[in-house]
Amino acid sequence: MDYKAIGLKAGLEIHQQLDTGKLFCACPGYLRNDEPHFTIMRKLHAVAGETGEVDAAVAHEATLGRTFYYQGYKDSTCLIEIDEDPPHFINELALNEALKIALLMNCEIYSSTQIMRKTVIDGSNTSGFQRTVLIAHDGFIETSFGNVKIDTICLEEDAARIVERDEKKSVYRLDRLGIPLIEIATAAVLDTPEKIKECALKIGEILRVCNVKRGIGTIRQDLNISIKGHDRVEVKGFQDPSMMIETVKNEIARQDEEIKKKKSNGEVRNANADCTTSFLRPMPGKARMYPETDLPLLKIGRDKINELKKALPKLKHEIKDELKRKGLSDELLNLILNGHLEEFEVLIKICPKEANLVAKMITLWRSEFASKLKKPLEEIEEVLNERVLEQVLEALSDGKIETGDAKSILWAIAGEGKKISEALVIEKVDSDALESSIREILLEKPGLRQNAYMGLVIKKLGANVDKRKTMEILNKLIKS
Repeated sequence: MDYKAIGLKAGLEIHQQLDTGKLFCACPGYLRNDEPHFTIMRKLHAVAGETGEVDAAVAHEATLGRTFYYQGYKDSTCLIEIDEDPPHFINELALNEALKIALLMNCEIYSSTQIMRKTVIDGSNTSGFQRTVLIAHDGFIETSFGNVKIDTICLEEDAARIVERDEKKSVYRLDRLGIPLIEIATAAVLDTPEKIKECALKIGEILRVCNVKRGIGTIRQDLNISIKGHDRVEVKGFQDPSMMIETVKNEIARQDEEIKKKKSNGEVRNANADCTTSFLRPMPGKARMYPETDLPLLKIGRDKINELKKALPKLKHEIKDELKRKGLSDELLNLILNGHLEEFEVLIKICPKEANLVAKMITLWRSEFASKLKKPLEEIEEVLNERVLEQVLEALSDGKIETGDAKSILWAIAGEGKKISEALVIEKVDSDALESSIREILLEKPGLRQNAYMGLVIKKLGANVDKRKTMEILNKLIKS
């Protein structure tokens, strides 16, 4: 498909929950599955925004006439969430995390900004509006096809989560209402499905190095898309990277058909599991925004920004490059990045030149021991915890043991139940005695492979034998 000829134009809107308490109250930001303690009922009405007009999407929801029920908990739901108290000042931890993300995306931070109310009467907010604040603008992210402009970054409160819905009523739970949500909007500069997918993955990489929630429902991704002759369409639930390219192609085909039928109005659509889209509601406009009157202007000082810049986390590709320079193989590198990076960074400081050894201790050897002992990996990780590995590496750094001793020491602790003080006592065989023993084995069993001889040496002299020295002697004697 010639995407330039059809005038494909797209931009992403990504909403990611932050892993902090709620944005405008002191309630915790986690979801609950136990029975709610109370339910309240509300009817919501359309109101005019700052422009004096009622937004089209708001008017559409008002015509449905639903009654809304909200389930809450006496120990984790407060009066702010049921709109009986004004909001507290913005959560500082959530604001700092949002600012870090903005800085990682090279954005300009607003020094003074107004918290706004966005009219929402689908029932997902008890107040009939969502609080949102624009904190940054005019940034960019780097991709293989060039920089992609980040138009805006907002910090807002998440909506209540739907429990049940029919034509007359909707039931929501208030545990999600107010969880901090960062909204990232790119410019409409993505002009192929492949670019859309890469951009989404790149933003995801940046978010994952920050303090964000993980798992289903913690990130929601929308796509604004149009072709020449068709108004902008917003596709909701555009999450799964494996479906992105096919969904874009199908939406292009759908818009093309509408143009032929002279029906090309913009609207909000849902991304379906079969890579098609379906109508949700009319496209919202700017008429639904008005200032939050219960909170002062949000001031973001230069000192705060400078402090946050010093503490910015490294991105995955930057960490990967650093680990490669330390000499890690691709296998170990991927294992470390998959949940072991923090432990690796602590341990590598003890033996900076032993990156591969540290990586094996944390990943491969623990898994191998768990398999041999038929025990859960978590149990082995508890026995061979960070402090145990530190002590082994400290002994190596002090010259009390050698690199080749590390695995047998860890096995003695995990597999034989020895205390670390016992396992670290290595009785070395001197070089002459070691060579004499190897000669005897070679004469007794000629013609074997090196690995077989190594096994026989370990069997005769014990697992603590110096394996590097053993291999050197084996090579020398076999050649001669």
